[in-house]
Amino acid sequence: MQFDLNQLRELLAIVDQTDIAELTLKSSDFELTIRKSDQAKEAAPLSTQPVAIIPPSSRSEPAPSVAKKGIEVISPMVGTFYRSSSPDEAPFVEVDDTISRGQVVCIIEAMKLMNEVEAEVDGRVIEILVENGEPVEYGQPLMRVSSS
Repeated sequence: MQFDLNQLRELLAIVDQTDIAELTLKSSDFELTIRKSDQAKEAAPLSTQPVAIIPPSSRSEPAPSVAKKGIEVISPMVGTFYRSSSPDEAPFVEVDDTISRGQVVCIIEAMKLMNEVEAEVDGRVIEILVENGEPVEYGQPLMRVSSS
């Protein structure tokens, strides 16, 4: 198993944005262990399920930014963007939907954990910037909302 520096940075960013306290990767010629500090463990207890819907924690997340056309909902982590909780479910939001602060607007999957992204403002969805199943980066705009 070989990692280039970019892959290692991406892995560290993903682990940092999850509740994982320790991760070990092993192969015949390689071993990597990543551990969060005790302080991080206390702030984010381990999930006992391999796949779970994790509510946003008290970690600092990117603040919504004001764009030309409304407020952007920003990805709090690297992962895969999903508009619904499963392929056969309706999307959390559509363009022109009215949303409320705290309402789930999408999910970001990171390392088999499903992380709900909640609206930080009341408003109306004016644009969805990412396609379902598309990879997203930390800080990437996901949708635009006009505040009410």
